[in-house]
Amino acid sequence: MDLQLKGKTVLVTGSTAGIGLAIAERLASEGASVVICGRNQAKLDAAAAKSGARGVLADPATAEGASALIAAVPAVDVLVNNLGIYESKPFVEITDEDWRRFYEVNVLSGARLARAYFPGMIARNWGRIIFIASDSALIVPPDMIHYGMTKTAQLAISRGLAAATKGTRVTVNSVLPGTTRSEGILDFLKSVSDDPNAPAADIERAFFSKERPTSLIQRMIEPEEIAALVAYVASPLSAATNGAALRVDGGITPTIV
Repeated sequence: MDLQLKGKTVLVTGSTAGIGLAIAERLASEGASVVICGRNQAKLDAAAAKSGARGVLADPATAEGASALIAAVPAVDVLVNNLGIYESKPFVEITDEDWRRFYEVNVLSGARLARAYFPGMIARNWGRIIFIASDSALIVPPDMIHYGMTKTAQLAISRGLAAATKGTRVTVNSVLPGTTRSEGILDFLKSVSDDPNAPAADIERAFFSKERPTSLIQRMIEPEEIAALVAYVASPLSAATNGAALRVDGGITPTIV
């Protein structure tokens, strides 16, 4: 299927590994001109070489980094806000600084870039903004409340901004992955495991049995599975999908939510 992305300029944040890199690779394979960003030059160069994207050394989690990125890439057709951090932490141990850090990285990074690129999309009467949220936006894990808060905030921004596209060919959507295989995920699974020294496959199996029992696939999602949905949402073929929260969570979220 031709997703009609040839010649489109795409910016993917949080894109030197995991979901972001898989998205960059998939969109580049569709003929898009992809830009990725990161804070580490060596990692950025490796990801750019692997994906065929252009790398920009910038961190949109800071106002200065976002400004540098926007200066380097003044206009885009597709913005994929994937930058994000997560951790498991008891609510009573989440400090004020933790709340601020998660909000800055997970929420403000995407809001800053959407604010910069949205007017140009409206003026050109075409564009896609996609927030990579999480199933945790709908079912907030009790050990990741600060993370869940940021993902719910992304849904609010996405839906509100979509309302501002009325009558145009610009769309704004969220994609909600479940637990996805990515860099550092094993350390996270170990942090909530009863037996962190067990084989990785056993830790994964136990995690889904205990921590994510409503998952229908009972396994981690592969980054390429997320990227396939994002590529469609980014394409002209998805013109009727706007203001949506699209689940690619392995069935973990009940339909009634």
